[in-house]
Amino acid sequence: MSDLRRPERTYTIRQLCIEFKVTPRALRFYEDKGLLSPAREGLNRVYNYRDRARLTLILQGKRVGLSLADIREILELYTPDDGGAAQAAKSLRKFREQIVALEAKREDIDQALELLRAGCAGMEARLADTRPDLLPKAADYDQVLRARLDGVHEFAK
Repeated sequence: MSDLRRPERTYTIRQLCIEFKVTPRALRFYEDKGLLSPAREGLNRVYNYRDRARLTLILQGKRVGLSLADIREILELYTPDDGGAAQAAKSLRKFREQIVALEAKREDIDQALELLRAGCAGMEARLADTRPDLLPKAADYDQVLRARLDGVHEFAK
């Protein structure tokens, strides 16, 4: 019978940090929280394919807004005996809950943006009537702000 287990490839903390763009501190934090459990060779942490897969799921869960408690709950349900069915069922429930929560946040954000845009339009009209000399400065500020936001979005990609 052939051995179908994964090969025992290992990773250093540095390799995982580079691959996943996380800090060593983040990996140690996940270890402290019981989400990762690397082996030790002396003082060095040695991560295997299972740790790497768990890190992938942790980061994906965080990206979609799941709490670490939810992520832990999902990770703990994995058993190869059921082909991950229990884990998939729990993930599906948590994902659907998160979709509802994010859609509610999007509505709140959309309403806040409408209020802010209306406020800006009102202030611009008022300035145009009372102090038009201040409007170019407001436009300059808007340009600077947009450039900063574009930089933030570029960095996050």
